[in-house]
Amino acid sequence: MKCLLVIPSWQPGEIFPVKTAASQVNYWQPLGTLMVAASLQRAGHEVRFLNGAFLGHAEILQQAGKFGPSFIGLYATAFGWAGARRTARDLKRFFPGVFIAVGGPYPMAVRRQCLARCRWIDGVVTGEGEITVVALVDRLAGGRPLEGVPGIVYRDGIEIRDNGDRELITDLDSLPFPARELLGTPDRYIPAPATYRRRPVAVIMTSRGCDRKCIYCFQMDRSRKSGIRYRSIDNVLAEIELCLAQGYREIKFIDETLAADYDRAMRLAAEITARRLDFTWFASACVNQVDRPLLQAFRRAGCWAILMGVESGVQKNLNTLRKGITLAQVQRAVRTAREVGLRVFTPFLFGIPGETFAEGLETIRFACELNPDVANFHCLTPFPGTDLHDNLEQYGTAVQDLSAYTYQGAAFVPHTMRREEILALRQLAFRKFYSRPGFLVRRIVGLRSTGDLRAAVSGMRSLFWLWAREGIFRRGGLTG
Repeated sequence: MKCLLVIPSWQPGEIFPVKTAASQVNYWQPLGTLMVAASLQRAGHEVRFLNGAFLGHAEILQQAGKFGPSFIGLYATAFGWAGARRTARDLKRFFPGVFIAVGGPYPMAVRRQCLARCRWIDGVVTGEGEITVVALVDRLAGGRPLEGVPGIVYRDGIEIRDNGDRELITDLDSLPFPARELLGTPDRYIPAPATYRRRPVAVIMTSRGCDRKCIYCFQMDRSRKSGIRYRSIDNVLAEIELCLAQGYREIKFIDETLAADYDRAMRLAAEITARRLDFTWFASACVNQVDRPLLQAFRRAGCWAILMGVESGVQKNLNTLRKGITLAQVQRAVRTAREVGLRVFTPFLFGIPGETFAEGLETIRFACELNPDVANFHCLTPFPGTDLHDNLEQYGTAVQDLSAYTYQGAAFVPHTMRREEILALRQLAFRKFYSRPGFLVRRIVGLRSTGDLRAAVSGMRSLFWLWAREGIFRRGGLTG
């Protein structure tokens, strides 16, 4: 069958303030979609991929019309749900008989509601898509009913049927590598400025799942019963070598934490070093899972930067988030990473349940004292499928407008704060952190390439508007 996979059209200005978007927007390879595409190809189907990050809505419809698909799969987040509905509606007008399925974190969380709210969608993939979508398409190709295919909710006449969940994939090595050839020009897929060293950049995930229970994190395994599922080191290295052969020069490992299995992380770094693989890389790790020997091994293997989720400078709020870390561990990990020569990225959150404005100021002070190379300041967002969303009455209030679910516009407000306070803290945090003389000097001294210079210029423009325009993160329509 001809299978079309689509990420609906979107614009950076729909997510970020127009004046700061240039220093925030990123275009990561859509790994999940590419994995589904590869699985369909292996099953003998013809696959086309259209990415709305680079195509307007009309162009998506035009290219879909030329391809003539028999199956269409749409990707949707909470923010992107409106775009997915519009895309499904207009594609259905082009292809009245085509089966349109939707997947992604938002459909996985709300399931039946997607079909109830959008009559142009025929099915929802409720978990990992590699096996489920192939089984779904094979049934459609054979003209057979979808009854008994786990992992889908689908429309059967006027009825909506739920076939239950499919077991999570345990043998990750059995999956094909992502179909990156469908991306077209890979150089378009670049992360935000200052978050990469070399281009083009590939994205790799060496494991799936998480054994932590942070209240804001969406996981398909709600109970964390399956824990973390790992690919073998040999399988990961084979994908790395394939990416290098395809011309990629940097890799972002997007595991929840690359250091969850300490010995495995050590083996991966050692193998990259032993094979003398020429690429730079970036990873995430929890502060209580790293030490000097591991970080040194990462550095020797070509890692240049590491992201450590800090979230708050107040221990009470870390406990509320169920981070399972201490401020002392944060300080030690960030200091050690910088000492071994890694750049450190640390995200922070405002609007944590129980947080006060004064505690938000303490987080800003802590971030400046911690002194990472890059800090980002987000609004806590109650994505469907998270504990935060499921217990809103306990934690605070949230807006109904899904377009606000972007980490940017304070879609959630705890009982202890006001929305205006959260937005004010966010703007103040960026101002204070990035205006410090010591930071500015370090940034100038650290310029090593034209890419560094472009990132610095983009950052300075954003910093100017952060000082010049009050309420730059305020969105219309948010109340409460």
